[in-house]
Amino acid sequence: MTQGRNQITAWLLLLPAVVLLAAFTHVPAVMTLFNSFYNTPRGVRPAKFVGIGHYTDMLSDPVFLAALKNNAIYAIGTVPVAIGLAMLMALIVNSSIRGKAMLRMSFFLPTILPMIAVANIWLFFYTPGYGLIDRFLGMFGFAERNWLGDGSTALGSLMVLAVWKEAGFFMIFYLAALQQISPSLGEAAALEGAGRWYFFRRVTFPLLMPTTLFVLINAIINSFRLIDHVIVMTRGGPDNASTLLLYYIYQTAFRFWDTGYAAALTMVLLALLALLAFVQFGILDRRVHYK
Repeated sequence: MTQGRNQITAWLLLLPAVVLLAAFTHVPAVMTLFNSFYNTPRGVRPAKFVGIGHYTDMLSDPVFLAALKNNAIYAIGTVPVAIGLAMLMALIVNSSIRGKAMLRMSFFLPTILPMIAVANIWLFFYTPGYGLIDRFLGMFGFAERNWLGDGSTALGSLMVLAVWKEAGFFMIFYLAALQQISPSLGEAAALEGAGRWYFFRRVTFPLLMPTTLFVLINAIINSFRLIDHVIVMTRGGPDNASTLLLYYIYQTAFRFWDTGYAAALTMVLLALLALLAFVQFGILDRRVHYK
């Protein structure tokens, strides 16, 4: 009897979270999948079933293909760099270096700044002629450059901003993981004559793998949900050189008002994230040791 009451109490405690999760995650996902098979209603014209028409249209949509390519480049370029930099910063502030409290604050400061504010700050940095970057490079004889207006540098400029903002956030997780490692491991390694690099490669890094897996999943998700910086800084230009998937979905749904096609694009994005999550948990999780 007591066990039954405990189970009822547990389910009642979980009920608010389950309702919110279903209302704002699962039900919208199912409705998006349903809408992706219909065209967009116009005025008195109701939505009509088009099957997989939206999905086949993507294969010949140059903007979608460009956004997919840009997002792949963006993820490959930002995720490893942000994770590596976060791990390095965590190792620095976890050491006995002087002024590490100030270093922790300076490393974490970009994280607490609003995304729109950060975009406007870097918009000034990238301004041709009198921006901070051109001013600095001009001291060494480099010519002015329109960093956000050049198709060859627009996406890279967004990637630099993303790494600068996200590395400090990921550093917190690595710092917490490093502080959980017993100092006796380092003392034993020192007695055995192991160097710092050997100790990091053989002891520290394997113990950080659970944190690395967690950070990697969040970093990949963040790389596919970026939209604020694109809207403020480039609006996908020039010539879709910096258009990312979520920004293209936003444009399609709220600028061109093609909700059916936007729903299909959203399902492709969700399927891509699910595939990446499966690969991470199915392959990388085997290399993670939690004890």
